[in-house]
Amino acid sequence: MPRLSLCLVLFAALASAQKTDRTHGRSLVIATGGIVATSQVLASQAGARILAEGGNAVDAAIAANAVLGLVEPMMCGIGGDLFVMYRDAKTGQVTGLNASGPAPQAMSIAALEAKGLQKMPSTGIHSVTVPGCVRGWQAMHKKYGRLPWKALFATALRLAREGFPIQEMVGRGWDSAVVRQDPEGVRVFYPHGKVPAVGDLWKNPDLGRAMQLIAEQGADAFYTGEIAAAIVKKSQRLGGLLTAADLAAFEPEWVTPLATTYRGWRVHELPPNGQGLAALSMLNILETFQPGGPFSATEFHRKIEAMKLAYADLKYVADPRAVAVPTAGMIAKPYAAQRARLINPAAANCAVAAGQPPTSSDTTYFSVVDQEGNIASWIQSVSGGWASGVMVDGMGFHLHNRGASFSFDKAAANALQPGKRPFHTIIPGLAQKDDLHIGFGIMSGPNQPLAHAQFISYLADHGMNLQEALEAPRFTKTRATGCDVTIESRVGLATLQQLSAMGHQITIAQPYSVRMGRGNAVMHNARTKVNTGASDPRADGAAIPQAQ
Repeated sequence: MPRLSLCLVLFAALASAQKTDRTHGRSLVIATGGIVATSQVLASQAGARILAEGGNAVDAAIAANAVLGLVEPMMCGIGGDLFVMYRDAKTGQVTGLNASGPAPQAMSIAALEAKGLQKMPSTGIHSVTVPGCVRGWQAMHKKYGRLPWKALFATALRLAREGFPIQEMVGRGWDSAVVRQDPEGVRVFYPHGKVPAVGDLWKNPDLGRAMQLIAEQGADAFYTGEIAAAIVKKSQRLGGLLTAADLAAFEPEWVTPLATTYRGWRVHELPPNGQGLAALSMLNILETFQPGGPFSATEFHRKIEAMKLAYADLKYVADPRAVAVPTAGMIAKPYAAQRARLINPAAANCAVAAGQPPTSSDTTYFSVVDQEGNIASWIQSVSGGWASGVMVDGMGFHLHNRGASFSFDKAAANALQPGKRPFHTIIPGLAQKDDLHIGFGIMSGPNQPLAHAQFISYLADHGMNLQEALEAPRFTKTRATGCDVTIESRVGLATLQQLSAMGHQITIAQPYSVRMGRGNAVMHNARTKVNTGASDPRADGAAIPQAQ
């Protein structure tokens, strides 16, 4: 073949290949029916099964959450808290639910100091606040659910009794010193004294029993019934302050989500006591700049510096029932422009201070969209990995350690007080533009607002689809101060070198690091009635459509 002809053939083959090439590893899930996107395949399947049986987004979310508490017990479960944002397809209304529990009425700084503590413990019975998850499930089901309550727990009950194989990423975090603090935890999670390996079949009939009670008796089983009695008994045996009255009194709160606009998108987060407004603040700051290349040093530098400025203001965030939080001022556009002027385009700031906003007016996230376009953006957590380490005897679950985020500093917004809800890291997100409606979230403690902002930027600034935006390389950082930052290696050596020259102290993470958080997202197109789902390759999950 003549050389010119050979070159033309090769060029044509290359051009054809480029049409099918892509930078992300997974395809979008696209369907006319509903989609459930979670961090565990078995949970996604459970939710998709409920959709196929005629359930809606809330029904599927509760079913998926029940399974997640079983298959991902170090992250979530009935001993933790819950936050939800919900889009009603008929009305277009976005509603929020805060199902985070308060400190026991007997828990105060003085009471814990009398027990010899000088700060909030990270684990143990004194890190436990009232778990809000189960009453949160019931509140969502009562307002929006379609199928009978009991039907939502069938898959979780079967898997708890028959067992399931330990998945890859979850298996890596199964062995923990926190679990070993309580003999009951060792009995339940390390059968025969051994940590189950990836692929091993594992059962939790005790949790199955607890969920059977919840399925049959509703949330009262947890807050005033047999499960409540077991919780109080364990608390008393360990010298804890949680009482039957604390559990019985708890009710979740319906709240109005906060929102900002970002390059034509309307982005929703829940109000304090959570940190969602930091994502909105970060986006407001970024909007004052023209976006650069998606993985350029300029773009990453701005995002890192915007994150520091937004996170510095989290010092003001606490339970708004107990503290006046300057929420509106913190997400005001003029305040963001003022903060943006503090960013040096050529150098990292290692000592970012909180601003003065105007005073006027470990975790599991998943998302569900149903055939009608209702969206449940759902996040549920036992806080730190394996929670407080305190197992409820005979019930197969840990109590969360969300109280660990309280402060003994009486002048701090998040100072411990009886009946006060602690500062929360877990945040669900919603975003809307024209006919497109997205439920999204990315887990992992302080990582969440900065991950939310990066995800929205990838969508709005760089035209990525849901899966691309979830997979794209991210940075993470746990605090506003310092120039330390962890970045996935996929951004490229040139970008990392330029950021280092600006003063960023970089830790290079693996290409798909769990430290960046594990995300899920669903989208409904109200014009075409087509749904889209995406799940993060940093976890064991998948976006699964309902069978049709």
